[in-house]
Amino acid sequence: MIGVTPPAYDPAAPESATTLPVGGPATVRAYVRDLLRRHRTAFTVLVAVNAVAVTASMVGPYLLGELVEDLSAGSRELHLGRTLSLFAVALAVQTLFVRMVRLRGAVLGEQMLADLREDFLVRSVALPPGVLERAGTGDLLSRITTDVDRLAEAMREAVPQLAIGFVWAGLLLGALTVTAPPLALCVLIALPLLIAGCLWYFRRAPGAYRSEAAGYAAVAAALAETVDAGRTIEAHRLGRRRVALSDRRVTEWTAWERYTLWLRSVLFPVINGTHALLLASVLLLGGWFVLRGWLSVGELTTGALLAQMLVDPLGLILRWYDELQIAQVSLARLVGIREIEPEPADERVRPEGRDVRAADVRFGYLAGADVLHDVCLDVRPGTRVALVGPSGAGKSTLGRLLAGIYAPRTGTVTLGGAELARMPAERVRRHVALVNQEHHVFVGSLRDNLLLARTDADDGDLWSALAAVDADGWARALEKGLETEVGSGGLALTPAQAQQIALARLVLADPHTLILDEATSLLDPRAARHLERSLAKVLEGRTVVAIAHRLHTAHDADVIVVTENGRVSEQGSHDELVAAGGAYAALWRSWHR
Repeated sequence: MIGVTPPAYDPAAPESATTLPVGGPATVRAYVRDLLRRHRTAFTVLVAVNAVAVTASMVGPYLLGELVEDLSAGSRELHLGRTLSLFAVALAVQTLFVRMVRLRGAVLGEQMLADLREDFLVRSVALPPGVLERAGTGDLLSRITTDVDRLAEAMREAVPQLAIGFVWAGLLLGALTVTAPPLALCVLIALPLLIAGCLWYFRRAPGAYRSEAAGYAAVAAALAETVDAGRTIEAHRLGRRRVALSDRRVTEWTAWERYTLWLRSVLFPVINGTHALLLASVLLLGGWFVLRGWLSVGELTTGALLAQMLVDPLGLILRWYDELQIAQVSLARLVGIREIEPEPADERVRPEGRDVRAADVRFGYLAGADVLHDVCLDVRPGTRVALVGPSGAGKSTLGRLLAGIYAPRTGTVTLGGAELARMPAERVRRHVALVNQEHHVFVGSLRDNLLLARTDADDGDLWSALAAVDADGWARALEKGLETEVGSGGLALTPAQAQQIALARLVLADPHTLILDEATSLLDPRAARHLERSLAKVLEGRTVVAIAHRLHTAHDADVIVVTENGRVSEQGSHDELVAAGGAYAALWRSWHR
């Protein structure tokens, strides 16, 4: 067959655009087996109902074959009334069971799709936080949206239809073999063409569809990053460069789209040719068999009709198997997170106190490129520590290590003598919380948004938490109170109100240690001052490590830790460090100019 050259591989895209793994064949097969095992009863019922429908559909060819046989034998009693009655009953049974097949198939598909979505969500939220932070926005977005959408049709249609097609084809081949064994050989004549075409196609299709999906992820990543960083792009006049990048990503993606379309344009004529060859061989060889006396005219009639009926299940199998190739790529991307090994956790590791210590910590996002170098830090319970330093000094990275988001490459970060990296994530979150400028309001009621932090909280606890952050005023003014729908499609909350909900969750969760990464830096000054007063109430009595991008945040801290080039260069109070005349004093002077 004449081929075309697939799009040139570019190491920057699209295949390397993902940061989360794509599941290997073994992972995909294991998940599919598990999914079918969960729904084996529904799957068995679907096959049984389909078998009845197919059997009823074969009554017509047999009745017509008997009628032709009687006519060829010169019989004058054709029993047309009985034949028509049997045909009507068979047609009614077929109609009823075909409807049941469609209903059962749709229900089975929706159940499997629901399981897939739930499995992906459960597995995603169980991933180590560091893995999710490193994942690209476009890759995550394309998996949650595009890949799930592609799988939706496969789960609703492809899996049930493939089961129907295989049962249908198997029963028809069995009936053809029993009715007219010589005609079954005609299937072997058309089979080589079909096998050759399918082998050619399916050797190329999986890789092409993977590249197509990765190309779309690269497009989504480029567009999402451009939108998110729109102001920065304008400030640095990077618009043309970002447009050029998006154009290149779209060009690569559409090249793979054209390639997969070309593959299908070769496969479909092969399928049509197989159908024509099968029917022609049945009629030509069957006629010769009749002339030789190896078949009767009635058997040829029945066999020809059964062979013609094979066209539909074969087309069904190949059509949906092709769709399944596309779905398989999306499924591999969704179940790929199963190949991420969870960070080792020991249920026996429990903190024996509230002191936080970092000892000889080294950490880097990429192999061989450490961001932090031999960092040592001792945070005593109830103290307020401010991390300051120039941009890129490693402040936020150190904060995430202290919060247990990342594990150090070497060295240890402990809470009460227990290593955070060895402690279960849920236990870490009960003791330590990271609060940054990012806040999210989930779709649902105000009550549901608050109960995320503590599911057993009653209304009194929820109102107390809102009051602690000065949010009870506007919350009580809502017509439905805690039952008010917020988030997308509901009440639009201001950034300050959304952050107050986040702080109220913090009050409900009640961790004794907080890592603050400028939780109010994205708000306007008036809202920021109001929230800082609310935050002060939340911080009372807790251990606080504040990553200070504004030096007024550090002024009142008990201890100020200065980081430079990934190392701790100074520690002490504000007055001590100003008097020392070092890096902090220089920052303080430049900030006051």
